[in-house]
Amino acid sequence: SLNELIARNLTKEMKTWDGCFIIRQKRGLSSLSMHSWGLAVDINAFENQLNQQPKLSKEFVKCFTDNGLTWGGTWDRKDGMHFEF
Repeated sequence: SLNELIARNLTKEMKTWDGCFIIRQKRGLSSLSMHSWGLAVDINAFENQLNQQPKLSKEFVKCFTDNGLTWGGTWDRKDGMHFEF
């Protein structure tokens, strides 16, 4: 996925890498987050907050979804910073 960002000249869109492995519950829920197993990453959290309209470009998101990750920006409870396996 990161190699795809480089290949597609989209690295300038990644401003912050905001988390991968941290054992915790999902925000507002009792189940464990995918971050608890190192199966999720957050990108540009400061501008892609939970339940807000995500600001990542379609091309940027496609670099990750083309490589098998799911993007939280399409969920009912939008989580635009979140990508997971």
